[in-house]
Amino acid sequence: MSVIYEPRGKAREYSPLALNVYTGCSHMCKYCYAPSCLQKTRDAYFRKPEPRKGVIENLKKELAKSRPTEQVLLSFIGDPYCEASDDNAVTRQALEVLLENKVPVAVLTKGGARCLKDLDLFKAYVEHIQVGATLTFDNNPDSTEWEAGAASPLERMDTLRTLHREGIRTFASFEPVVVPEQSLELMQRGLDCIITYKIGKINNYQGIDKTINWAEFLKQALDMLRPAGKQIYIKHDLRKAASSVRLYGNEVLPDEHNAA
Repeated sequence: MSVIYEPRGKAREYSPLALNVYTGCSHMCKYCYAPSCLQKTRDAYFRKPEPRKGVIENLKKELAKSRPTEQVLLSFIGDPYCEASDDNAVTRQALEVLLENKVPVAVLTKGGARCLKDLDLFKAYVEHIQVGATLTFDNNPDSTEWEAGAASPLERMDTLRTLHREGIRTFASFEPVVVPEQSLELMQRGLDCIITYKIGKINNYQGIDKTINWAEFLKQALDMLRPAGKQIYIKHDLRKAASSVRLYGNEVLPDEHNAA
């Protein structure tokens, strides 16, 4: 099986290609789909993450045969900057190999400032990389309850601010949306440092999605982001749940906002 693969379903909305470098994650998010996807218990999945065996060697072999021109995202299974046993060395190695082969990359993390150890590599990609954070809660108590091992909301936002200041293209994933008011607050806070906003909802978790007026949430988000000139992608599930809200073409095309 190739280590670079084409995601399916909802994941495909974030990137045409992906690469997973760890076998688990340390962030312990309540809503995480990965344990069931991998047929693991939560305890097994959220142990100290280890690098995937042979991932760098296999990546080199694949790229020697064929170099993709589409964006590769790190990562859907696990987090490239989780609290891993190798201090994220395998993430850096993967980035080095992809850079050497001129493959465009996106990085999505809840690890906050951990990603800044690779700022020199991000800069070397120039415009062929974008680095993003998942933003969910605007306060530490809620964040700790739902994402016990992830960086705090303040650290994630400060990291995006640092990346933006250093000339790195930034994005934020607003998914899941658990408390709409908090997601909107985070959107507001990020206006000075987030280039692209990717917005979804929460699906099939404790019935929370049935209690939210998604059309009103989406309308408020667009009223904020459109005048600010932000790049926006509205995920399919939110579009369906808020079907009365009119969207523009570039707000429903996922690959419009990829690194190239």
